[in-house]
Amino acid sequence: MAGDNTGLIARVAVDKALYSFDCLFDYLVPQSLQSEIGVGKRVIVPFGKGGKKQIGLVFKLEQKEFDSEKTKQIASVISDGIELDEEMLYLVEWLKENTFCTYFDAVRTVLPTGMSLNIREQYHFAQRFPKVEITHDEEELIAFLKTAKSSKEFNFYLDCSGNPKKKKTVDSLVEKGILKKTESAKRRIGDETEQMVRIAEGAEELDKYKTLTPKQKGVIETLEQSHSASIKEICYLCSVTAVVVKNLVKAGILEQYEFEVSRAISANAEATEDINELIFSPAQQKVFDGLLELMNSPQPKCALLRGVTGSGKTSVFLKLIHKALEQGKTAIMLVPEISLTPQTVGNFQRLFGNKVAIIHSNLSIGQRTDEYKRIKSGEARIVIGTRSAVFAPVKNIGIIVIDEEGEHTYKSEKAPRYHARNVAKQRCFRHNAFLLLASATPSLDSYYNACKGRYSLFELNERYSKAVLPEVFIIDMKTEAELGNRGNFSEPLLHEIKLNLERGEQTILLLNRRGYHTYANCVACGKVIECPNCNIPLTYHKVNESVICHYCGYTEKMPEKCPKCGSRFIHQSGTGTQRIEDEISAYFPKARVLRMDADTTMSKNSFEKGFESFGRGEYDIMVGTQMIAKGLDFENVTLVGVLLIDKSLYAGDYLGYEKTFSLITQVVGRSGRGSKKGRAYLQTFTPDHYVLQLAAEQNYPEFYRQEIEVRKELLFPPFCDLCLVGFSSLVERSCETASVKFLKLFMETAECEQNKLPLVALGPTKSGTGRLGGKFRYKLIIKCKNGKAFRRVMNETIMKCFKDKDFHNVSFYVDINGEII
Repeated sequence: MAGDNTGLIARVAVDKALYSFDCLFDYLVPQSLQSEIGVGKRVIVPFGKGGKKQIGLVFKLEQKEFDSEKTKQIASVISDGIELDEEMLYLVEWLKENTFCTYFDAVRTVLPTGMSLNIREQYHFAQRFPKVEITHDEEELIAFLKTAKSSKEFNFYLDCSGNPKKKKTVDSLVEKGILKKTESAKRRIGDETEQMVRIAEGAEELDKYKTLTPKQKGVIETLEQSHSASIKEICYLCSVTAVVVKNLVKAGILEQYEFEVSRAISANAEATEDINELIFSPAQQKVFDGLLELMNSPQPKCALLRGVTGSGKTSVFLKLIHKALEQGKTAIMLVPEISLTPQTVGNFQRLFGNKVAIIHSNLSIGQRTDEYKRIKSGEARIVIGTRSAVFAPVKNIGIIVIDEEGEHTYKSEKAPRYHARNVAKQRCFRHNAFLLLASATPSLDSYYNACKGRYSLFELNERYSKAVLPEVFIIDMKTEAELGNRGNFSEPLLHEIKLNLERGEQTILLLNRRGYHTYANCVACGKVIECPNCNIPLTYHKVNESVICHYCGYTEKMPEKCPKCGSRFIHQSGTGTQRIEDEISAYFPKARVLRMDADTTMSKNSFEKGFESFGRGEYDIMVGTQMIAKGLDFENVTLVGVLLIDKSLYAGDYLGYEKTFSLITQVVGRSGRGSKKGRAYLQTFTPDHYVLQLAAEQNYPEFYRQEIEVRKELLFPPFCDLCLVGFSSLVERSCETASVKFLKLFMETAECEQNKLPLVALGPTKSGTGRLGGKFRYKLIIKCKNGKAFRRVMNETIMKCFKDKDFHNVSFYVDINGEII
């Protein structure tokens, strides 16, 4: 073929590529970049017809033939020390295949947010203007640019946003060689640096050194003692302004440089306790010995540890991780909620000090970046965090622990829609590591796999130190109403709270709904005050007298009259945590009440501060949502109250019973964890429901037995996989048409598959909320076996849809084994 040559070709995934044409593109590596290029490195490449510069990631390098007329060259290699190793590249490709995302959706998930790059375009005048004809518009722009006082101002003048005529002029000046354009990659969050100074080499020989002012001499004397210091420190120690220091730099007497400061939040932690002081019960020791044997196996292994609340599972994790570190390996420990991280991290840091790193979304972007660096360098060998911590760049993994493994928070709800458990399995396979799943209430999928022998099963059925499980009472709220009590608190629960206050013991109250009232409606016409963007009621928040949408964030002041009929009689109904906080304070004015929900924990470190204060006994009662239900350990909590649990029970999802059983079991388990006996009160309008009865008894095996029979009969996981295809559009008709067309294309594609796929399609139908964020939503559910053949058919269908005009104004996504409401 004309124009064919042989050269070094990089196979590159490109940022901003849409799913419909997301693949590895061939780029020629010019001779000048061949010493810098490498697999896993990021590069800048021209992309698309206009050749706009984009960030790319190199997946392969190979010598092969290329068409010199069609193959574009790599513009530059980004040498910032950040590159993906073989394992991370494998995970990127695994995520793309298994979650139907783009390469860079996966790359952004594997790398912490602060490592993302933006392309920055900058212009400057050519050193010599070529002799070319210029238009009147070009002449005017050149004259204007010559007035710029700085490079920043020069580039500000060239901003063409929303001005196509100006862009045409700028592009013409670049083409004529009058303007030079350069592109560079800039990290969204830079390293945290501090401006430092030290005495410059040979400064004593300068004439100016001998004529220093008293203030300047003070600076030099300080630096002679400390060798270097930050400008801030010098100004403080010597009582001078920054101008004094900068004048010394200008004179060549001081040398200024940048020093990278670690924002890592766990880098300075010190170990204060000895792991050998952890004493096991006989039951713990037996479980530990069995798990250690699996961990020492040369092949990857997986086990499920089911232990009642307070049985000492965490101590088992700690000793297993200690053994992994002794073997020269590393460990990852996942927790389901950010709220659990402070207590878990505290337990680990007391034993392992600064070997522990933390990753979760409540850290600043800079902190996450610095923790990533500590992990990658090997300084931190234990990683604790929420879902994304499963991608931590640790080497030689010995064990991954997923605590409360059945929690839905381990499943990502945006692209890539992965489950942390599945990613952990992939990593354990590659490292021949041990995966330990643990919970008082495992997911039915995991317990089913354990019962079938796919996982090893271990159980702890008694609390540590012979502490007894709390006594649980189910309160029938219908009876309370018949007796004239229509409030949110039953008389028995109020009586027990009073007793606790008298004894100096603490109480936890769970209500899984934030806000004050959960909806408001007009008494005259019945109109419910709804979000204008979503088909859901707005929630009233008393703190700011506003109604808020908990889905899209829409906020407005509480309306004084009905928007439909104008009536001023608006009734507020339902109960949220704000109202419970007010009511309990009214019942017990002297009680110190702490509320923990999404509204009170927005600020940084609010989880830590709230739980630490409660642990120190500064509050008597903690009111909160599900964030207070799991994993927390407060010795003085002897009473738990669960309010309005029925809504969770009848959520409409096939996981409703499993989630409700887990929530009750976990929150009841917060009571009586110390030397004092605990008790729990469940308030419900359906006291005879078997899920509540079994949760009260903490009888997981019987709950599993009954629920697994229902799943089998109705064909739900673990007996199949569920694929949800979600559609959204500003036009409802378009949304509905696209969902119907998708099913048609999918079934046609599946029929062409050689091996007929077992499939059951449900829908398409409107999604539970119908409309969110101003967009109408439809869903299609496919019961299937998630294998390579199914994913191939699904991928082909997606590609067909991108080419179909019925999908031009419709967004859609595919989610395997996520929530289907």
